Amino acid sequence: METSNHKTTATFSHLSALTQYFIPFGNFIFPIIIWSSAKKNSEFADHHGRQIINFQLSLFLYSLLLFIIAVPIFLTTLLKNIPFQAMATRENIFVDDFSPANITGLVSIAIIALVIFFFLKVAEFFLIIVAAVKAANGEHYYYPLTINFIGKTITESTVSATEHTHEPQPEV
Repeated sequence: METSNHKTTATFSHLSALTQYFIPFGNFIFPIIIWSSAKKNSEFADHHGRQIINFQLSLFLYSLLLFIIAVPIFLTTLLKNIPFQAMATRENIFVDDFSPANITGLVSIAIIALVIFFFLKVAEFFLIIVAAVKAANGEHYYYPLTINFIGKTITESTVSATEHTHEPQPEV
């Protein structure tokens, strides 16, 4: 049974990821601070700290991939429709070639990447709230689509406990 202090620490580790809306990289900084200070005192807080950090790292990776897909496509499409002569002479650049008929398959892929990014951020917000509620109730929570970057390490006590459970093998 988890103590109230461990539940509160785990809850705040999840909610601290919401600081990304106020502080750049707060979704990494604050969960790491809370997790590193509480992981030795509580297996429960350690589990939830690992979950939120792995979730944030996974979302960062997914967002980076979507960014790598969308931005070059949009830049290429924009620059393709701006006359080079207008850029070289620094004239007023007026692009009148953006119409729904000129949206190519690549631009559609970039738009889909942006829509996926939007839904990813909305899902992130709600999943953090759900995880915080589960932690407050003393339940373990696993975020969906999370890559396990920070796995459970084997401690010396675990190794020594498993070594003593095996019977020694007779020498032949």
